This record gives sequence, structure tokens and C-alpha cells, in this order.
Amino acid sequence: MAGGLSVATGQVAEQQGQVKSLVTTPLAVMAPRPDGVELLWGVSRLCIGHVEWKSGDRSGVARADRFGLSPQGNETLRVRIDGLAPGMEYAIRSITESADRKLREESAWKVFRTLDPKAEKSTFVVWNDTHERHDTIRALHEKTPKADFMVWNGDTCNDWHQEAWLVPTLLSPAGADITDGRPLMMVWGNHDVRGRWAYRMEDFVATPSGRPYYAFRSGPVAVVCLHTGEDKPDDHPSFGGRVAFEVLRQEQAEWLRKVTQSPEMRGAPYRVVFCHIPLRWKVERNISKEGYNNTTYDHFSRFSRDAWHDALVAWKAQVVVSGHTHEPYWMEANETFPYAQLVGGGPRLEQATWIEGEADGTFLTFRIKTLTEKVIQECRISPLV
Repeated sequence: MAGGLSVATGQVAEQQGQVKSLVTTPLAVMAPRPDGVELLWGVSRLCIGHVEWKSGDRSGVARADRFGLSPQGNETLRVRIDGLAPGMEYAIRSITESADRKLREESAWKVFRTLDPKAEKSTFVVWNDTHERHDTIRALHEKTPKADFMVWNGDTCNDWHQEAWLVPTLLSPAGADITDGRPLMMVWGNHDVRGRWAYRMEDFVATPSGRPYYAFRSGPVAVVCLHTGEDKPDDHPSFGGRVAFEVLRQEQAEWLRKVTQSPEMRGAPYRVVFCHIPLRWKVERNISKEGYNNTTYDHFSRFSRDAWHDALVAWKAQVVVSGHTHEPYWMEANETFPYAQLVGGGPRLEQATWIEGEADGTFLTFRIKTLTEKVIQECRISPLV
């Protein structure tokens, strides 16, 4: 029941050649929640759409946006489903119609599972720093197993200098249906905020909160996803005044102190943070403001750590999972930093890794695997009592 595209009968051909498909990408399953999910798909012209779902003897239709209109768009369609049950498997499909109602396409049925905060186990997988490398993405897609959720941990692209790059890069990278069997949680990296069209990325991805930072629970694992921003100060000339991450980091700091006090987050046996730029690194240089140039950048986000450290310690965060350096690395927790730091690999085939996470009542286990499926790092974290 994997998601492909099937064209409904009754379509007509244009006078010159076959009709161009309305739908340009697979149905992307994003921001899974215990009570629903958000779905996005690319379209080739102005269209109207909705989503059908079914599970056992239950079924439904999601056909309204936040403003009481049918979901519409000329680049993508977007539908949020609410009211589902935790930990249940659902089949979903999209229905797309041209704005003039002359053409209609139905996707194949696609299966996903809602999150379950009360489950005894949870599985997840992590990609990072794919940087539009199609060979790497295809290999990752082939090797990475299905899971309760997948975190794309930043740097999906090199930059957003062309607006047309956004939809294919985010919804069907390398032509793959990457959310088939692994609903996607997106984390922003420093390259994801570069280029004149970077401000539009939020139009083509979904998060549970609608913000680039959020928290959720999957079985015994409580997760916080944070936005580390850029790897140089906001006023660096290469950014052209387009970034304001000092404000966003402080906003996240205030939110983090509050969200980690909720019973769901404080009661979790395992507590994990995902953010693109590491909060620690093996060599920590303090670069003066004048020392940044076109080749100098931060290997770890001191700005973010200064803003978030106290809240993470108070929450008893156990591990921070990151990318950015293109170098797989594991740093144990210590007295100064009670949370460990895990970092994934880089964009080239020989650098690329994916991280497998599995949690049960005994351990939270992380394995960093290469594209040859060699385990280059395995680490286990005991549950908090």
C-alpha cells in the first residue's frame, strides 16, 4: 500500500498531447501526532484537494483549511487531519482536482501510524546533511527501515537561491517517497535558512506546532526539536540582513523552560533533543566577532547552548542528536554537560550515515550506520527513574 500516483478514469487529453499530471510529488506524511497528521503534495497548476482516511470500520474526509476553505494552491496542497486515535494504523489518499474541475487524480492508498505516548516501545530514524545529493538520498531511502517517525535533522539543501527547488527537494527528494512508512519530523539546519527563497521553506513542510521548534512523546521517549539557526552571528555580511536567530533562540529558551515542565515530558524515561548544530564539540574555539569570514564557521552552537543549557539540565535531557560537522561522533555526558552529544555524517556517499533509535523499558539504543550498514557507533542510555 505504498504511495504512488494513480490517475482516475474520465480524464481528457488536451488538443496537443497528453494532459500533464496534476500531482507532481508523492503524498508526504509529516508532523505525526497522537490524534492526527499533516499531509502535503505538489501540484502542477491551481488545484483544489482533500484527503480520505480509513482504519478498520472507521473512515473520514479532511477537506477544510484553517480559514474554512477547501485546501487550494498552485504549488502544493496541504491538509491537516485531526481526531484520530493514538497508535493506530491508517490508510490515506489524496484527491486532487484542477480549479476548473475538468481533471481529477486520486493517489494510491498509503499507510501510516499515529504516535502513541503510552506505548511500551518506540523506534525512530534520523537523517542529516543530505544537501540535495540525490545518490546519497536514494541510498538512504533504500537502507533506512520503517519507524514510528523519522527526523530530517537539517541541511536538506545547499541553499534556496531558486524558488523552484523547494517542492521537489522537500516533498520528493531524488524522486523518492521518503515518508512511506516513516512519518517525517523536520528540523531546520543552517543551510536551510540560506538564499533569497529560504523564507518560503515553512510553506512546504509541517511541524506539530506550526513552529520550527516543538516537543512530542513517542512511547517512553520525550522529544524536543530545536532550531539552532546559523553558524555565524546574525550580522555577518553573507546573510544580507535576512536572519534574526538571536531573537528565535531566546524565544525557544522561554518555551523550553515551560514545555519541559509538562507531566508528559517530565514523566518520560528517556529525554532526547534534536537540533542541527551540535551543542558541544570535541574542539571548541571561541571566534571573535571580527574573526568570521567566508570560510570560518561554528562547529557547535555556543549561542544556542548558552540560551538552552540550564533548561536542558533541569529537564534532565540525556542526549542531543545533531549533524552539521559531517563527521560522526559520540561524546559522553560529564559533570559539566550532563547530556551526551551524538552527531551524524555528511552528504557524500562515503560520509553518509543514518541513525537508528530504539527505546523500550530496558534501554534507549542509538546506532550510527553507514550506507554499507556497518554500525560505527552504538550507545545505550538507561531509563531515568
